[in-house]
Order: sequence, then structure tokens, then C-alpha cells
Amino acid sequence: MSEEFERKLDLKLMLSIIAAGLMSFTGVVIETAMNVTFPTLMKEFDVSLSTVQWITTGYLLILAIIIPTSAFLKKRFRSKTLFLAANLIFLTGTILGAVSPAFSILLFGRILQGMGTGIALPLMFNIVMEQAPKEKIGMMMGAATLVVAMAPAVGPSVGGMIVNDFGWRMIFVTLIPILIFSLICGLTSIRQSSALEEHKFAWNLYFLLAVSFTCFILASSFAGSLGWTDFFVVGLFSASVIVMWIFCKKSTNTAEPLIHMEVFKNFHFSLSVMGLLLLQFICLGIGFFIPNFAQIVLGENPFVAGCILLPGCLLGAMLAPVSGKLLDKFGARKPILIGCFFVIVSAFCFNKFLSAADVMQLAAIYVIFTLGQGFTSGNTMVSGLQRLRGELKADGNAIFNTLQQLAGAIGTAMISTVVSMPQENFPNDLAAATKVGSQNACLLLLILAVVLFLCMYKATQD
Repeated sequence: MSEEFERKLDLKLMLSIIAAGLMSFTGVVIETAMNVTFPTLMKEFDVSLSTVQWITTGYLLILAIIIPTSAFLKKRFRSKTLFLAANLIFLTGTILGAVSPAFSILLFGRILQGMGTGIALPLMFNIVMEQAPKEKIGMMMGAATLVVAMAPAVGPSVGGMIVNDFGWRMIFVTLIPILIFSLICGLTSIRQSSALEEHKFAWNLYFLLAVSFTCFILASSFAGSLGWTDFFVVGLFSASVIVMWIFCKKSTNTAEPLIHMEVFKNFHFSLSVMGLLLLQFICLGIGFFIPNFAQIVLGENPFVAGCILLPGCLLGAMLAPVSGKLLDKFGARKPILIGCFFVIVSAFCFNKFLSAADVMQLAAIYVIFTLGQGFTSGNTMVSGLQRLRGELKADGNAIFNTLQQLAGAIGTAMISTVVSMPQENFPNDLAAATKVGSQNACLLLLILAVVLFLCMYKATQD
């Protein structure tokens, strides 16, 4: 059926991308908006920073666990059915978040949102790769990325404003009309472009993958309070690695694996995956510490803290389709390496100027980062997928999206850990501890930015 489907750029294709993209958009909006509310939630629910960050980490962990099923779901169920399920699950989580009387209910609502987004996000990219004209894939991937990239621009600033004027619960309420609009668009426009196939779901492999991801995220989170060398933390990290090794071994010896691991035999694809993971880690790490640094160290209110990210996110969002056009015209190497260079510059500036930075300086440095992100993110994914055979692209897409969300969860958890670790040395001065922890986090991000450049330099070589 995929050969019979006519690739054309029409209104239904655009509405399909918008419908699935809005699901991802609302997920990232609530994620970045809630980052701004962490100090407020800590007071209202009487929880610590390492606990409240699970609002973000838990959401991203569920995303990372759900997305690996996307290749199976795509082959087994119609695209419109998957979209309907994703939307209704996300809507349920949003309503729970709005009315939650306790932190546990709020966290459960975020988990449901993660499940919905985990189905919708790979669906959006599969629609682009299967239905967009081949000569327009770079531009359309940029347009799809634009829908999601707008979310970090909207989330922190709007979230901060809503918290100041109406309370954090209204952040969830304002998403409901967007989800309803997305539901209408999807039900009227999403088309089936590939034939359905009968496949058994590899529950044993899925269990192994979920256990490995969960152990890794828990280890990263507990390291903040217990220390990186604690026996429990080291045990969780070790368990994660061992279980992942078992998963990979079993996946290569089964007829119907959850994900075809042979994609990693492609050197350029593997490096592209690593590059996107590093970029996502850096992005979520910066998105976590800047709003908290602004509120706890600089004493700004949630709205001002959120607005620090606004100019940069708007620029990064506008660059997404432009960078896709550059890929269509010049290839992936130039825009990706230019983007990596700007990421390094931004990380260097954070290290150099954070200790004396004010709101405007933080915003300016973040603009440099999003400039790099805009050139790098979507193009890295397209470049990696183009290295794979057609029948492996769905698996490659699942891997990109799975590990990207996992990297975001790890980035949030580890940066939270690094930021909170100095609190032992400043037990009665949260601002001083947060300042030292943020400086340590910036050094880690700079090292990762350099590794990102090296990965993509090799990944984009012919």
C-alpha cells in the first residue's frame, strides 16, 4: 500500500502533521511550563526539588517507554485509531492534572500525558516520512519540528504568567481547547499510507527495555541525595546496563523484535542518534536550571523566569523549517555543524558569565543555544534516517524518538542532581547552593557540547 499511496503536499497532509504535532506541542508546553512552577509546587505539596522534578522526569520516562512500541503499533493499527487513543489518553491526564488534590495525582496525570505523547510523536514523523513528497521531506520535517519547537517558547512565559495571575492549575485547563482542536483535525485528515500487518508484540523484550530505562532514570535521580558512588545508585546503573545488554542480545535472535537492532550497524545512523541524544540532554538541562536559577538565585518571579527562554525559543522555532530547506538544497553537513558550533558557544558563555549574569544576559546566551538547536535538531534526525533502508525507517524513527525522550529525562534528572548536590555544603542558603550547582551543571553541558560536535562531524561525513 505504501507504493500505491500518492505522495503530495496538500491540506490533509498539513492538517495531519498539525493534529499529531499539537499533541507533542501540548506535552512540551506543559513540561516547560511546569518547570517554572517548581518552587510553587514545592511549597504547596511540601516536596523537595529532587521530588518535584519527577513532574518532568516521570513524563519523559513514560515517553521513552511508550515510543519503542511505535514501530509495532504502526504496523498493527490504523494511524487514525492510534491518534484517537493518544488524544483521549492525553486529555484524561490533562483533566487529572487540573483537579489534582495531591502530588501523586498530579504525577499520575503527567504519566498519562506521557503515554499520549509517546503514541502521537512518532506518528507525526512517520506521516512526514511516508506521505510527504521526497524532495520536500527536509522542509516538511522542519515544519513538523516547528510545531513542537514552538512549545518551549510558549511554555515558560505563559506558564509563569498563569501561575502569577491564576495559579498553576490553569496551565492544564488552557490546554483542553487545543487538544479538542487537535482531535477534530486528526479525525478529519489523517490518512492510511501503509498496509496493516499481523505481528505479535514482544512483551518479554518490552519488559526488559522498560526495566532498563527505569533503573537508569532512578539511578540518575537518587544520585542527587545519595551520591554517585552509593551502593544503591551504582546497583541501579549496573542493572540498567545488564538488562539493556540482555535486551539487545535477545532482539538480535528473535524473528519479530520490538525494534530491529541492525539499524545500529549503520555507523552514520548510530552517530546521528548519539548527537541528537546529547543535544536533547543539553536542551532539557538548560531548560531546567535557567528558570530555577532565575527564581532561587536572582529572586525573579515565575513570569520573568519563564520569559528568559522566550526569545530564544521563538528564534529556534522559526529556524526549524528554514534549516530543513537548507538540508534539501545543500545537504545535512553544513547546517548541522554550524548548529553544533553555536551550541558550543552558548555553553561556553554560560560557563563564563553565569555567576554574574542577569536576566537579559541569560536570555541572550539562550538565544545562541536555540540558534544552534534550530540548525541541528531536525536535520540530524533526517540525516540519520536517510542512511537507513526503507523497511528500517520506522525502527529508526522509534529509536530516535525513544532515546531522545530518555535523554531528556536523564538530562533533567542529572542536571537536577548536579544543581542540588551543593545543598549539603550550604544547608541554610538555598540560593548559594543553587548558584554553585548551576555553575557545575554548565561545565558538564560544555563538555557534552564538544562531544556533540565531534559526533556530528563524523556522522555527516560521506
